[in-house]
Amino acid sequence: MITKLTRRAAVSALVATGVLFSATSGALAEDKVQLRLATSGSETDQRSVAMAEVFAPMVADFASYEPSYNGTIFAQGTELDAISRGNLEMSITSAQELAQFFPEFSIFTAGYVHQDAAHQVAVFNDPLMDAFKQKAEEELGVKLLSVMYLGRRQVNLRQPKDELTVSTPADLEGVNLRMPGTDAWQFLGKALGAAPTPMAFSEVYTALSTGAVDGQDNPLPTVVDAKFYEVTNQIILTSHLVDLNYIAIGKEVWDGLTPEQQAKVQEAADAAAESGRQKQLQKEDDLVSFLKEQGMEIYEPDLAAFRDQVQSMYLDSEFAGSWPEGVLDQINALGN
Repeated sequence: MITKLTRRAAVSALVATGVLFSATSGALAEDKVQLRLATSGSETDQRSVAMAEVFAPMVADFASYEPSYNGTIFAQGTELDAISRGNLEMSITSAQELAQFFPEFSIFTAGYVHQDAAHQVAVFNDPLMDAFKQKAEEELGVKLLSVMYLGRRQVNLRQPKDELTVSTPADLEGVNLRMPGTDAWQFLGKALGAAPTPMAFSEVYTALSTGAVDGQDNPLPTVVDAKFYEVTNQIILTSHLVDLNYIAIGKEVWDGLTPEQQAKVQEAADAAAESGRQKQLQKEDDLVSFLKEQGMEIYEPDLAAFRDQVQSMYLDSEFAGSWPEGVLDQINALGN
């Protein structure tokens, strides 16, 4: 009887302990900061992977990182508004999206503003960005943590290099270059020296194969994914747009963190951005080799000539009307 009672007591004690442990675990889970991130990218997108594999483990002690992909909880373009209203904690956003709220952010969407991935980081961490970041925090309630590298857009032509070698914008005169259809993209095409043609992306392969257009512009991963190398002969490494995203968090969420937690979130965001950056750079290098193996001629033009013309045309356009005076010079000074 004593043995039975003892066992019964022991079982009861274990059950009680288990209940207590479960309740305590639940309380600890509830105490964690909820960090829901909404992105229009897929789960395999390099930005998503970097956040899941680098950011999440680094904040796991105090935060519950909960990503959603493919615009499932908030449609693309609505994430910043959701953060502002307190309905979302984090997002991966773009300068284009921020420019919808603050036109001065359009400077970071213009051709040849960023020279490469390292230049993006230098610009983001420079005091010149302070006014941009402060405005987003104070007027939208969004804090920008770090900058993510998306890649460089290049010019891709049907003509072989011995028929048309592109060194300066003048060499693109009369070249029918497919560009996305918005005014901003069409302006960039003209600034590059080409004759831009708006066309749906789904039509580009056929247009290149038939000669309806002479070329198109896109990052190298897109050239490979869409198999444009099958219907073109050369790629000019103009790098006319070095695209980026920002890792963003709600300012109210940030302010609710302890200084130690803030430091860890910042460290994790920077580490995730660097991881994604290096993987994307390596991918671009690998694709150059792959495309050369497919018979593509790949070379770099006179980038200074392209940069000078494109920036000059932007400064004389309505697009630069909202840019803070002197900021472009400061950005250029941080480059090569």
